[in-house]
Amino acid sequence: MAAAPGFWRRLRNFLLWLGAGFFALTIAAVLLMRWVPPLSSAFIANGYLTAWRDHDFSWRAEHRWTPYERISRHVKLAVIASEDQKFAFHPGFDFEAIDAAIKERERGKRLRGASTISQQVAKNLFLWPGQSFVRKGFEVYFTLLVEWLWPKQRILEVYLNVAEFGPGVYGIGAAAPRFFHTDPAHVSQSQAALLATVLPNPKRLRVERPGAYMYRRQAWVIEQMNALGGSSYIREVDATAR
Repeated sequence: MAAAPGFWRRLRNFLLWLGAGFFALTIAAVLLMRWVPPLSSAFIANGYLTAWRDHDFSWRAEHRWTPYERISRHVKLAVIASEDQKFAFHPGFDFEAIDAAIKERERGKRLRGASTISQQVAKNLFLWPGQSFVRKGFEVYFTLLVEWLWPKQRILEVYLNVAEFGPGVYGIGAAAPRFFHTDPAHVSQSQAALLATVLPNPKRLRVERPGAYMYRRQAWVIEQMNALGGSSYIREVDATAR
């Protein structure tokens, strides 16, 4: 039996209101976080859910917010050099890196990451781990919001406060004292480069137990930091907040 026309009209109106509510809430949340530090992230919440599922009730995330001006410029530059060298200039997506990753995949090579820092902020703050077209669609949406509503300086600040640097260690405010017994403002260039080497896989690559690969990667990150121009690159990022 066919549904009455009134049913489809009510369903359509419900979906329209649902969509409008989603857009309003997400825009408001992202806009608020331009000024208010996020208390947690979706990935931290997932860590607690995973621990609860595994009956590990002792698990606790290490996470302390650190304002941008209290973070060493070496840390800022190291993550850019390692993860997203066009960060200051792209609109949220590095299309050249995406194209290169697709071509490598077509040649039979392992698919490498092409996510920008902006995409990683969107993913860590708002989404769940894993790969699916639905999650990727939400990642694109939240990346566009972040790029539209935040200056680059704020994107970098949030990234440095939510990125995972080790199992359960989120943000430079927790990583600096945990691994180097110092505060985020005094992390050295070599320490910052070592931290950046773990970002692709912080559960497998360990700052406290670096191997030969990590030391080679650390040297490469330092080379890239110097090639980017050091403080001059960070000034490009800082200029977006004015």
